[in-house]
Amino acid sequence: MEHGFFRVITSARFCELLRLFEPVPSETLALEDCLDRILAEDILSGEDIPALDRSCMDGYAVRAADTFGASEGNPAYVELARSAAIDEVVTRHLSSGECMGIATGGSVPPGADAVIMVEHTQMLGDTTVEIRKTVTPGENVMLRGEDVGEGQVALPAGRRLRPQDVGLMAAIGRLEATVFRRPRCGIISTGDELVPVHHTPRPGQIRDVNSHTLACMARQAGAATHSMGLVPDQREALKSALARSLEENDVVFISGGSSIGTRDLTIEVLESFANGEILAHGVSISPGKPTILARVGGKPVLGLPGQVTSAQIVMLVFGLPLLVHLGGDAGAFDPARRIMRPARLGANLSSKPGREDFVRVRLEERDGELVAMPRLGKSGLLRTMLDADGLVRIEASLEGMRAGQDVDVWIF
Repeated sequence: MEHGFFRVITSARFCELLRLFEPVPSETLALEDCLDRILAEDILSGEDIPALDRSCMDGYAVRAADTFGASEGNPAYVELARSAAIDEVVTRHLSSGECMGIATGGSVPPGADAVIMVEHTQMLGDTTVEIRKTVTPGENVMLRGEDVGEGQVALPAGRRLRPQDVGLMAAIGRLEATVFRRPRCGIISTGDELVPVHHTPRPGQIRDVNSHTLACMARQAGAATHSMGLVPDQREALKSALARSLEENDVVFISGGSSIGTRDLTIEVLESFANGEILAHGVSISPGKPTILARVGGKPVLGLPGQVTSAQIVMLVFGLPLLVHLGGDAGAFDPARRIMRPARLGANLSSKPGREDFVRVRLEERDGELVAMPRLGKSGLLRTMLDADGLVRIEASLEGMRAGQDVDVWIF
């Protein structure tokens, strides 16, 4: 059967289609295993954190009004009522003209509304404290419930858990959380010319690169990867591998077989599934035009070009955001998430209107500024990616960019 790029769409439309796929189910994990996972539920606090008004500094708990106008040249004087132990819950009310010694983390006594740091004070005798700085109400005091109050949402569903988030869960006594599980990603490399890494290629053969680079990229996006090995250019072999991969995984990436040619069987195989649907065959980007998006049994299947650099760029632009999205992150396709660095373009670049170009560039410092030097070459060469620090995107409305233009480099 002869096929063309009969459903070429823009990259924006391609991302819209990717967003239609539902995130993977959730699982409950112990606190120590939650890092970098997406919450599938709101985390509520059962207590105030901090539980009491606490001092941020070593010093003296005071009434801020008693320090008004205090300075090195015009100090204020208060009487030391006593010093409190760090684990003591102070109940004694602090009156005007009094202070109480306090350690970092100690509870602030009733009546006090600020803490003066010890370095801004001087003891005069046994009970008089000289204050050499004005403090304002609330200064150096952590208020009860300031981190989170009892019954409040400590961490909302959809949040990616960072170390500080895990720390807050520990602070409220949370031992576990319900998070989206890691997407399971199947990877299939197709082509009669491919041999395993440990083989010596014969003329016309090459070692399999894509299954390894794509798996590494997928793991960086938080996915668990399952390689289905090398599949020859045989329809039944590819269909069998894809069927097995779909049973075991949430998404499948097929490397190779996405362009037009007698050996490019991916479209035919996808169309042969009764529950399969081709959503797009072709996207208006370069490299990566022959990318395929299909849905089989409700699961996404992404057909990537076999050329190594094209496959990596399609994975960056579409594959990794899809994996992050499946992992429960609602902002996965937000371009603002990309790590960008401003630079000046070091050479002219040509482009074809109506197509987005992603050009590999290397960042070089020249005369105190960053210059983005294009690393041009054929899509089958690894060197253009190895020598690059990132990508410059040429919009579809442009015919190119001139040397000296300001550009944003997408760091990878």
